Amino acid sequence: MAAQKGKAVLIKHGNGASPEVFSTIGGLRSSSITKNDEAVDITNKDSANARELLGGAGIKSITISGSGVFTDSAAEVSLRGEFGAAAFNNYQFVIPDLGTYTGAFMVASLEYAGEYNGEATYNVTFESSGAVTFA
Repeated sequence: MAAQKGKAVLIKHGNGASPEVFSTIGGLRSSSITKNDEAVDITNKDSANARELLGGAGIKSITISGSGVFTDSAAEVSLRGEFGAAAFNNYQFVIPDLGTYTGAFMVASLEYAGEYNGEATYNVTFESSGAVTFA
């Protein structure tokens, strides 16, 4: 696989319709995805001083985050409405030539900032709920 442009890694917000249409969250400069698989430690006195883990027993989760320039796009307006509402909406994380992660996510944190002589920026973090598919 050839090297990919970072600007092609996208976070997309679903509209909840059927069929669902996803819109790119505008203004992002960086996007990241973190996949977690919690380890379950079953080390005991018979473990010969070596840690033992129970395979397949931990909780899997995905965190998506992004930061960028505030543009007041329709997707950014949706983020503001979803934050604090304890609502789960469908999002996609697109990695070109690799695939797309799709699932229900909650807006876990949303931060705005601005320097006196610079642009307004924002940071957003999403936490998964339920299964996330990869295609």
